[in-house]
Amino acid sequence: MKAIIIDDERLARTELKHLLSKHAEKVEVIGEAVNAKEGIEAIKKQQPDVIFLDIQMPEMNGFEMLKELDEIPKVIFVTAYDEHAIEAFKINALDYLLKPVDPERLKESIDKLTSNKDEEFESIVDTKRKDRKLTVNDHVFIKDGEKCYYPKLSEIRYFESQGNYVKVYFDNHHPMILRSLNALEDRLDGEDFFRANRKYIINLHWIRNIENWFNGGLKVFFSDEESVEISRRQAIRFKDIMSI
Repeated sequence: MKAIIIDDERLARTELKHLLSKHAEKVEVIGEAVNAKEGIEAIKKQQPDVIFLDIQMPEMNGFEMLKELDEIPKVIFVTAYDEHAIEAFKINALDYLLKPVDPERLKESIDKLTSNKDEEFESIVDTKRKDRKLTVNDHVFIKDGEKCYYPKLSEIRYFESQGNYVKVYFDNHHPMILRSLNALEDRLDGEDFFRANRKYIINLHWIRNIENWFNGGLKVFFSDEESVEISRRQAIRFKDIMSI
């Protein structure tokens, strides 16, 4: 397969070209480009089967470059940043490699490239993620109908149970996910999130004010417009955990 490397960093291009030379029987590097504009010209002129594309480039990033193409070859993103993984997923990228490129991960990408299978790229998220609690530093992928979201958990104010679904509140968005509140509670770190009652899990970092409420409960405020009641039973636990 014929390949073009598009990256504004010379050393990154040189290193990737060196790694790809070990797979010359499968992939032939026929060109390089130092920015998106040159990349577009090279793709139109040389018609590669695959491009190894950096995302963060001056003037025009990798995603913007792809929008300028009438026909897009197979894309393997090579980037120093992992926060673009979901956007790459949405445009059906073949794979997503982090710099510095691991030779074994590159081999997997090439095997995928040269196979006849149209596979989704492997997750770059820590493989141990499923075995640990999620903290406010983690991003989560949410698909609600045709819309996709990738918020950081620190941005989510609270979760609300609605039957078999959970509504997620962040910014001005309220997408729904097919998940029970109990299952969600098991995934979230108790240092950051608290089960307020049967219907809500709240982000402790978003609490702006607390008031005593009916029957020994509490009411926490995230803003003047948003508040959640903590049940009497959970209020006792909240006070026990959060008191000095």
